[in-house]
Amino acid sequence: MSQSGELKTRCRADYPFFLSYRTRWSDNDQYAHINNAVYYHFFDSIVNTYLIQHCGLTPPNSPLIGLVVSSFCHFYAPFSFPSVLDLGLRVSKLGNSSVTYEVGVFEEGKDTPSAVGGYTHVFVENKSRKSTTMDSKTRDGLQMLQSSVPIHSKAKL
Repeated sequence: MSQSGELKTRCRADYPFFLSYRTRWSDNDQYAHINNAVYYHFFDSIVNTYLIQHCGLTPPNSPLIGLVVSSFCHFYAPFSFPSVLDLGLRVSKLGNSSVTYEVGVFEEGKDTPSAVGGYTHVFVENKSRKSTTMDSKTRDGLQMLQSSVPIHSKAKL
């Protein structure tokens, strides 16, 4: 099965961390769909919320920061304002200095995603921007996203 086929067959239970997002009128494009660029806002918001809440990062003051080196998004069904979306986060690959996140975008109450995307962070020293091994708190937090055990958050976007 291709990667996009595998992504399409994911379900809500594959994502251990969720945030809710209430769409805004300004999220729509001229075709009355959520603009493609807004999906990357979703990805950035859930990843950074998780890093702050569960990995001890305090941007922009953390000695370690993640820089995006690649990104992707597969669209399966459109959304429009007004909708409430559930964003699910998981880690699909965890290295020594990099991590690949996957975000499922679900219509509230639905079990299959309408879009799946994400990106790869390479962790670097904040000042020098040189690649570095992630610290244990960051790694431990990210390892929790490789599990199917739910991680609770009070945050809403």
